[in-house]
Amino acid sequence: MRAVNLLPRDVSEGRKRPPLPVLAGCVGAVLVTALLAVLFLSASSSVAKQRRALLDAQAQFAALPTPPAPSAVAAQLPKQRQTRVAALATALGERVAWDRLLREVSQVVPSDVWLATLNAVSPTLAPAPAPGTAPTGFVISGCTYSQESVARFLARLDVVPDLTGMTLGKSQAGGGSAGSTGTDGSCPPGMFTFSLVGSVRGGGASS
Repeated sequence: MRAVNLLPRDVSEGRKRPPLPVLAGCVGAVLVTALLAVLFLSASSSVAKQRRALLDAQAQFAALPTPPAPSAVAAQLPKQRQTRVAALATALGERVAWDRLLREVSQVVPSDVWLATLNAVSPTLAPAPAPGTAPTGFVISGCTYSQESVARFLARLDVVPDLTGMTLGKSQAGGGSAGSTGTDGSCPPGMFTFSLVGSVRGGGASS
């Protein structure tokens, strides 16, 4: 006779576990969702905090008192500053570099010319020459052996940038004591006494 087992089978034996990749995917999805939730909450909190700070700053700015209108003296300061700057620029433009002028003159004096006197006046102080008269802003006198030396010295002075209108004032034979130049600008016998006259350019006109 055949034996038959009438007992129920173990239900747990028929259950199967899901594959490992599926379990890993579910766990990863849960973790990503949790991380996104944390980041969203953190960003929302930061935005709210910054918004409150902005509102507080706007309220403080609105509470500041209105500045008073500038006084009449303060309103005139920019104009006075421009006037003073313009005056200073004008003064600097008319300034004469005397050291440069003397250096330029000394460099063009011929070797056979001796200077006796040199008078120079700033163009802002020199009087305007009368019609038909020579300027007197720059007067130089000296001694030399020939009229050609006087002409050569005059031609060289014409190229000095700080001088203008240089002309011959006089040139004549000297009549002072032999061997010395007089304090009045006269030269020893045999030499010529000359004077050259012109004007000094303003500081802004020299090149």
